[in-house]
Amino acid sequence: MDTISAISTPYGSGGVAVVRISGPEAIAVAERVTCPLQGAKPFTVRHTWLRRGDEVLDEVLVSVFRAPHSFTGEDVVEIACHGSLYIQQEVLRWLTDAGARIAKAGEFTQRAFLNGKMDLTQAEAVADLIAAETKAEKELALSQLRGGISSELASLRERLLHFTSLIELELDFADHEELEFADRSELKALAAEIARKLTDLTASFRTGNAIKNGIPVAIAGATNAGKSTLLNALLGEERAIVSDVHGTTRDTVEDTLVIDGVLFRFIDTAGIRETTDSVEAKGIARSRQAIEKAQIVLYVRDLTQLEIDEITEFGQEKTVITVWNKADLGKRETCFSKNPSICLSALNGEVSELKWLLVETAKGLFHYNGTVISNARHYEALTRALDAIQRVQEGLAINQSGEFLSMDLQDCLAALGEITGQITSQEVLNNIFSKFCIGK
Repeated sequence: MDTISAISTPYGSGGVAVVRISGPEAIAVAERVTCPLQGAKPFTVRHTWLRRGDEVLDEVLVSVFRAPHSFTGEDVVEIACHGSLYIQQEVLRWLTDAGARIAKAGEFTQRAFLNGKMDLTQAEAVADLIAAETKAEKELALSQLRGGISSELASLRERLLHFTSLIELELDFADHEELEFADRSELKALAAEIARKLTDLTASFRTGNAIKNGIPVAIAGATNAGKSTLLNALLGEERAIVSDVHGTTRDTVEDTLVIDGVLFRFIDTAGIRETTDSVEAKGIARSRQAIEKAQIVLYVRDLTQLEIDEITEFGQEKTVITVWNKADLGKRETCFSKNPSICLSALNGEVSELKWLLVETAKGLFHYNGTVISNARHYEALTRALDAIQRVQEGLAINQSGEFLSMDLQDCLAALGEITGQITSQEVLNNIFSKFCIGK
């Protein structure tokens, strides 16, 4: 491989910027613009100057990491310079003149993967950790970076490989039908165990997706109940139009908010009522779709309009919190509900207790024993692996021949191997690492 370089700190001026160099000539390239480094001990930092001939560019610190004990598994040098944009660009230009080329997006992490420093799930976790905006996202990315998913799949794959090899051995002795190397009862038990595990992993994607993209919270209720006012109060800004006119909200309005380290995605919906207005009817239809997809529903009711019919159906597998609004106008003692409920005045910004209730509800949603999947690529591959192992179970139930069992086992192994990168194409790798920032 050739030697690459890139700025690893975010774009812009700052106190310090870090320029990373990786590859077989990393130390030699750095020496041409800094100081002698061939004799430098690994994991050491040297104070020196960036110079080229008589020209001095900056005072820097140079860190040396020798292969294979570095992030990429290659020789790596990191130059910490002052964060002037001019200096950063000049450092890159000097390094390019010295023999390095500018790295592509994600190329450092891709080299770490190709050199066996991490598997593909851990490489993807690096990107997730960089992009994490909440504590929950950070914890999920760290778990994956530490090999949480990898260890789960490695154990399953190893045991599957054992049985697949035994069945392949049977096929090599096809002329001796009485030979059976793979114990079918053991394979049946293993297939059942793997099916359960894959079912749990695919089910966890709903939780992982909520952590990564925000828990979807639909704000629903009748017209003029104060749904848009509640959204504005939660966000602390005038995000939705508020009016006394019924049916003002014609479409869903979305925005996100981090509360106590948890990301929520609020969807303000059109008021649900009977209408002959075709535009409003479309908005109401979208409201029902948003409610169906939400994990939490804030059902807003107007304390001054208790005679309005109550909505009773919100679908399955979601938490409904009844929000009795306009407490500044109505009587708080009339608040009642079979659901978790709260009484407040959205107009007066009384949402602190509601935020606490949302976080407590989120803790229940995030309480998941075991590994959580948050990556759509992983979910798709796990779904295929589950489908394949279920075919193995069906084949065992009807005493299917080893040839067909072997095909389904291979499909399961291939799907699991795609997740960790043991089996993957260059096109998939390019797509994954192109989403990384340059310098990582």
